[in-house]
Amino acid sequence: MIDLFKKTMVGGVGLALMAKDEAENMAQDWVSQSKMTEEEGKKFVEEILTKYGETQDKLEERVGKSVKEFLKKVDVVTGEEFNKMKKEIRDIKKSLGSGKK
Repeated sequence: MIDLFKKTMVGGVGLALMAKDEAENMAQDWVSQSKMTEEEGKKFVEEILTKYGETQDKLEERVGKSVKEFLKKVDVVTGEEFNKMKKEIRDIKKSLGSGKK
């Protein structure tokens, strides 16, 4: 049971790292080598591509979160934070009467 879980997890990561066309080709190869009907094959390929998209989204989300956490740890200002500071400076200048944007 543990081996199956490990293989599934590794497969999920592997799927996430594949290009979409690679995942589709892999699924089509599995279909052609198995005894699936054409309808079962289409459904299987669609399921693989759906799973691929979901896995990619989760991976991108986790990577983005990790990058943001890393930037905070090393005290690097993000673009969003920089833009917020620029707006605050403009607001302060405006309130002091300098008026330049």
